[in-house]
Amino acid sequence: MNRLFGRGKPKEPGPSISDCISSVDSRANVIEEKINKLDAELRKYKEQMSKMREGPGKNAVKQRAMRVLKQKKQYEGQVEGLRNQAFNMEQANYATQTLKDTQSTVVAMRDGVNQMKKEFKKVNIEDIEDLQDDMSDMLEQSDEVQEALGRTYGVPDMDEDELAAELDALGDEIALDDDATYLDDVVKAPAAPDKEPGADSIRNKDGILVDEFGLPKIPTTAKTS
Repeated sequence: MNRLFGRGKPKEPGPSISDCISSVDSRANVIEEKINKLDAELRKYKEQMSKMREGPGKNAVKQRAMRVLKQKKQYEGQVEGLRNQAFNMEQANYATQTLKDTQSTVVAMRDGVNQMKKEFKKVNIEDIEDLQDDMSDMLEQSDEVQEALGRTYGVPDMDEDELAAELDALGDEIALDDDATYLDDVVKAPAAPDKEPGADSIRNKDGILVDEFGLPKIPTTAKTS
């Protein structure tokens, strides 16, 4: 059959919407370049007319400027139509891509839920509760072991009366430590001299002659000739 009728050519896929958008944008860019050239030409005609007097020459320039302006308006309408087409296709492309993303998200979520169901089947809540009970028992046993290891031996038992007596004795010792009357028996230092060094001898409060440093003065004997 293929030899008689020939094999049909495989149908080529049509252009994607992204390709169409790029094509329309390219056409609009080309037309905008033409509009920019017409603007430059209009500025040139405007400058010429500003330097010309009223008459046939100026009217001719006006006619050329009018023709260029009509072309510009026509091109601007074409650009606006192409930009609107591109915008509409972009909106349609965005909506299509959003739907595709939504479908992918739904598929991923469904796969995730199915995977969670499979994993939950591997979990036994009773085993977890038994594990928690075993762990609690082990911790209690550990506390008992630590308490046994920290047990003390040879420490006498004390009652509240003995504790009160011990605290009272402690208070007496602290009161004795605060007593400073023993300092009264310390020999007082000699009184400070009330005259400057080198002055005449003075007497202390006991009537003893002392020198300028407050020390007892040794009497001197007269030398014999």
